Amino acid sequence: VVTVHDIAFLRVPTTTTRRGVAFHARGLEVARRRADAIIVPSEFTRRELAVEGFDPAPITVVPLGIDPPEDRDPSAIDAALAAVGVREPFVLTVGTIEPRKDLPTIVAAVDRARRTDPDLTLVVVGPRGWGEVTGIDRPFVRTLGAQPWSVVDALYRRATAFCLASRYEGFGLPALEAMARGTATVATTGSATEEFVQGAGVLFAPGDTDACAEALLRLATDADERARIGSAGRERAEAMTWGRSARAHLPVYARVATTGARTRS
Repeated sequence: VVTVHDIAFLRVPTTTTRRGVAFHARGLEVARRRADAIIVPSEFTRRELAVEGFDPAPITVVPLGIDPPEDRDPSAIDAALAAVGVREPFVLTVGTIEPRKDLPTIVAAVDRARRTDPDLTLVVVGPRGWGEVTGIDRPFVRTLGAQPWSVVDALYRRATAFCLASRYEGFGLPALEAMARGTATVATTGSATEEFVQGAGVLFAPGDTDACAEALLRLATDADERARIGSAGRERAEAMTWGRSARAHLPVYARVATTGARTRS
């Protein structure tokens, strides 16, 4: 059984190394020829594999999930934010700092929103990945690097909005983590994240700075809209837990274990 999260290395090869493209392309071909079952986290990835010549029969869509957030003392949240020097209001983005995540679009969008709400800042959480990312070293941007989960959780809970501007995602787990905490979420169209954000968040086309800025400013200045989007996101995320994801994996493995290998071409 092979899990394929995405094929970003084929769709946006400039966002990884040539060695990485070759390595993952080889692995994908081995999976296509030899896997008895394939699990993907989204309908988007299933369609992407079909385009690459995969037989759809062995492919099962099993979305990723979240652990339902536990109640947390507000003073502990305050302390976590103070420890990293973050003050509200802020837009949050979480993920590896790499070209595919398109952080410059978020930076430019927050910069435009600040013309109306000058106190708004951007907090970036995540380790450095492959590739150079320029345009994010601005006075209103706090780049915190990798952080303990207690800090990430606190940032999710206190963010004015969460934004994921990725050019390509096989799922987009940080968006779901934000939604689970009732944080109004803004994300890009065109890949897997759209599947679970649509109708429970705000979507914009990849690279559309104007649309991203408009969404962030609306959420920053309209408390009712922010609460409405946040509530819709929380309700959507409640049905997408790791427990549910694990239970959906079990029959795939059980089927392969009991029926043996499929006929391979």
